[in-house]
Amino acid sequence: MADSPLGTGRRDALLIATGTYDDRTLSGLRSPGQDCAGLAGVLSDPRVGGFRTEQLKDARAHEVMRALERFFRDRSRDDLLLLHVSCHGIKDDEGHLYLAARDTDRDLPASTAVPAAFLRERMERCRARTIVVLLDCCYSGAFLPGAKGDDQVHVRDALCGHGRAVLTATSRTEYAWEGERVESKVPQPSRFTGALIEGLATGAADLNRDGRITVTELYDYVYESLHRAGVKQRPRMWADLEYQVTIARAVGGPGRARDVWGPPGRNGHVPPRDASYAGRRNGAAAGNTATGEDGRRSAAEPSAASPETGADTGQRPEQQYPLPRVRSGLDAVISLEVDLAEAAFGTTRKIQVDTAIVCPTCTGAGTATGTQPQPCETCQGRGQRTRSRDFTGQTLVSKPCRRCKGFGTLLPHPCPECAGDGRVRARRTLTFEIPAGVEDGTRIQLAGEGEVGPGGGKAADLYIDIVERAHPVFQRKGDDLHRSLTVPRALATTGGTLSLDTLDGSHTIRIPPGIRGGKLLRLAGFGVTHLRGGGRGDLFARIEIGS
Repeated sequence: MADSPLGTGRRDALLIATGTYDDRTLSGLRSPGQDCAGLAGVLSDPRVGGFRTEQLKDARAHEVMRALERFFRDRSRDDLLLLHVSCHGIKDDEGHLYLAARDTDRDLPASTAVPAAFLRERMERCRARTIVVLLDCCYSGAFLPGAKGDDQVHVRDALCGHGRAVLTATSRTEYAWEGERVESKVPQPSRFTGALIEGLATGAADLNRDGRITVTELYDYVYESLHRAGVKQRPRMWADLEYQVTIARAVGGPGRARDVWGPPGRNGHVPPRDASYAGRRNGAAAGNTATGEDGRRSAAEPSAASPETGADTGQRPEQQYPLPRVRSGLDAVISLEVDLAEAAFGTTRKIQVDTAIVCPTCTGAGTATGTQPQPCETCQGRGQRTRSRDFTGQTLVSKPCRRCKGFGTLLPHPCPECAGDGRVRARRTLTFEIPAGVEDGTRIQLAGEGEVGPGGGKAADLYIDIVERAHPVFQRKGDDLHRSLTVPRALATTGGTLSLDTLDGSHTIRIPPGIRGGKLLRLAGFGVTHLRGGGRGDLFARIEIGS
């Protein structure tokens, strides 16, 4: 790989995406392929990331391990390496972490998946002083009920180290409400990777507006983007870096045309300004996660840090224009428990939601009949006040105007019914379809069925997270069902028939003579309906010999 013209070291990115699995207990993922292509596009753009990118999609475990070993070898100290992985994350019985590949057998992860220990070893042996890892894997999203994975996976212990930054998130399967039916959405990036792409492509992740997007800024932007969207998912970040690491240029905007790859550091490595940044860095390295158990922000959660000092000012970066009174509503997530039979065959559900609708009196305007909003004299309609500047005179931060609350306008005569909000609370009943084959963690999107935004803004989306209740008899593995069957000893010796309860009712099966305990009998087509495509999984009955 040739040196990048953007710095003395190379800027290389490896993007690994696995959405198709041979093991039917690992559900297919729609977003990884799109994640890979979208992120590769923005990282390789010389105006933005300047990375040389390599993509590996739906590969087998040995192919992934080969690509990882090749990616980390023969590096120089000044190289900046970025690894993005979008796939299922699984654990073995001892809690060891693995990244699933196309040929991964969930019951044999040590020999068919990619051990996190292997990745960590490759990283430790690599001479590059900066490695950034972006994990869009299932195990990092156990904050939501039914999320695939385990919140006891210690990602920091498995992957983080000196000169390393690790950002994690959740992949989910989403379905969109389309008229009278639920259909699979067109593949699109996951929310985590989608926010990464947006922040890099638009330059919006340059929170201090200095023309550079650092790792910490990118994390802060992704966190805030998901939070504003009403997503309960909370990304995490672990870092142990001796410098701020520039991931990309911030395209567009004032002061962003200059070269951001050169001095004061090399290849985008910017030394911290003072000890306050080092303290925040060391706090992140200590394993602090984005949110503590009490919900308060810890060292690794997005801060309103001053771009020059790293000190938390409690302020946000400047907004150039006043916020409009018309805003979109916030998405909401509702957890819904379903029985195994409902998940297997599909059903129709009704739910009641307490939400916001357009105010019938002012139709969203927020003002009394015959009146109009007036410009705020305090901030002269800008919506911002109390500005802080650096020694060059460039605006760094500002506070929303207290009088108009950042809108730039006032309502001298607010609507008496909605008090100027443009919306009122109401209880609605929604009827929607749960498609056959959903599983624990499936998310259904009801587009436009969420709250109306302030000022009568665009209605948000409502997401239904499926939580599958445990069944007293059947255990689900992908689309297959497993259960035990006790066979009397005499019948096991002579053979014969026996009644077996299935989700479809009672079914007579044949017991071969001399059957032994632990034998699996397979009933083809008696499992769960395949969510994508026709047909059903199988039912497996494990024989237990009775008296």
